[in-house]
Amino acid sequence: MSTTAQVETVTTAADKAKLAAAGLLVVGAVAAFYLLSQQDLWLRVVALLVLVIAGIGVFFTSSTGKELIAFGQDANKELRKVVWPTGSEARQMTLYVFAFVVVMALFLWATDKTLEWALYDLLLGWKQH
Repeated sequence: MSTTAQVETVTTAADKAKLAAAGLLVVGAVAAFYLLSQQDLWLRVVALLVLVIAGIGVFFTSSTGKELIAFGQDANKELRKVVWPTGSEARQMTLYVFAFVVVMALFLWATDKTLEWALYDLLLGWKQH
């Protein structure tokens, strides 16, 4: 039985300021892109990328960003524990699924035709053409 560390979040004013700064940097990036409309496209894109990357960097220094990094690391650890099927196992299971779908399609078609025959021909006396 594995024990996972419980993370207790304490949001401080500094963390709130970091999140606000990150948001302002991203909004500023979009604003700079449009305010620099008279400049070359490459300069506008560079300004956009620099400000967005700065915003992401500020976000990851906050406690929320650190929790996101820890979550990603835990997810990566769990992903490494997954036992993936071999190619032949995957093909075999795919064939089983296709066979099941065909059998179910035939069963549902036969059920539909039987009910159609029972209702229209026997019960109502209508002849289907």
